[in-house]
Amino acid sequence: MNCEKIAELLPDYLQEGLRVDQRKVVEGHLEGCVECREIAGIWKKLALIPEEQPSAEGRVRFEAMLQAYQTGRGSEGATRRTERKGASMWSVLQWLRSPVGAVAWSIVLVALGTYFGLQLGNAKSSSQQDLAAMHTELTNMRQMVALSMLQQQSASQRLEGVTWTRREEQLDPQVLSALMHTLRYDPSVDVRLAALDALSRHAGQPQVKKTVVDALQEQQSPLMQVALIDQLVEWRDAEAAPGLEKLRRSPNLNPTVRQRADWAISKLN
Repeated sequence: MNCEKIAELLPDYLQEGLRVDQRKVVEGHLEGCVECREIAGIWKKLALIPEEQPSAEGRVRFEAMLQAYQTGRGSEGATRRTERKGASMWSVLQWLRSPVGAVAWSIVLVALGTYFGLQLGNAKSSSQQDLAAMHTELTNMRQMVALSMLQQQSASQRLEGVTWTRREEQLDPQVLSALMHTLRYDPSVDVRLAALDALSRHAGQPQVKKTVVDALQEQQSPLMQVALIDQLVEWRDAEAAPGLEKLRRSPNLNPTVRQRADWAISKLN
């Protein structure tokens, strides 16, 4: 059984809701799959976090805010909400059972665990190491979501995957590699433009600049070509000048792109 099927069974497995044969299949998979075993371990750690009860003052504030919200929204679209409620809930449940949804839900749980851990840490300073470990796990989970979404068939999901990569200052090498691959080969111009914008924050990585120069020779979209040229000028990458010269000599190059390449060469020389 592959990891996607295990991801669907994992919540029930951790709550001891599987049949005996299903449980044996999951346990056998976890023994041989490091990634799934790590995700299961995170869920188990979250289950150990003590539940913190809200204070009386916090409950009063929450109920007051809820009352104000219901008063303002109660008269708007009651019929429309009733009709859409069933479909919306079904969509949410389906998404949560998907691999991406399962990982995203894990991130929410880790974030909540981190918050409550911080609250407990105010009273117990010895928990600092545990909180640091949870922060690391949260970062890893975010990058797992980004990597998973960059591989989806839907352009909108891949675009969201690019957005996830912007949440981290330092990217895992595998995520960075996937982002560079997206820049060069994604079929959607919008996704490639978003990938270029995300990679612009990682110019300190030598392979990033090289990927942008290589992509300049591969792209057929004038919009993409101009965006790549502008990025190289913004980086003041003098080593990109030969690549720009090669581009401007292309016989079928768009005149606007050729003019932009000439401008960039003059700026870099």
